[in-house]
Amino acid sequence: QVQLVESGGGLVQAGGSLRLSCTASGRTFISYNMAWFRQAPGKEREFVAAINWIGLRPYYADSVKGRFTISRDNAKNTGYLQMNSLKPEDTAVYYCAVGRVAGDTEEYRYWGQGTQVTVSS
Repeated sequence: QVQLVESGGGLVQAGGSLRLSCTASGRTFISYNMAWFRQAPGKEREFVAAINWIGLRPYYADSVKGRFTISRDNAKNTGYLQMNSLKPEDTAVYYCAVGRVAGDTEEYRYWGQGTQVTVSS
């Protein structure tokens, strides 16, 4: 069992930056690939970024490519999403997820509760 806790969300002006963290309990974090998803009000959850278990092969949704960076520190059982040049359309609840799958599938096994990111214009 892995429990994930996201943090780092908040209110930021357009053009600003935030760094989200996803801290995992247990010693199996290193075994899993990791991804970030988001869900805006009234919209379906969508893929944002993914990275494999060793921190290689980052993969991004077109909407965030060049602005967001996914990374992880397995020694700290923590994953990150650095978000730069934020836009109002990035406003959403952001979720981290881990599992044996990879890429933009939603079949990750474990999910966090989410952290709110609000970007004002």
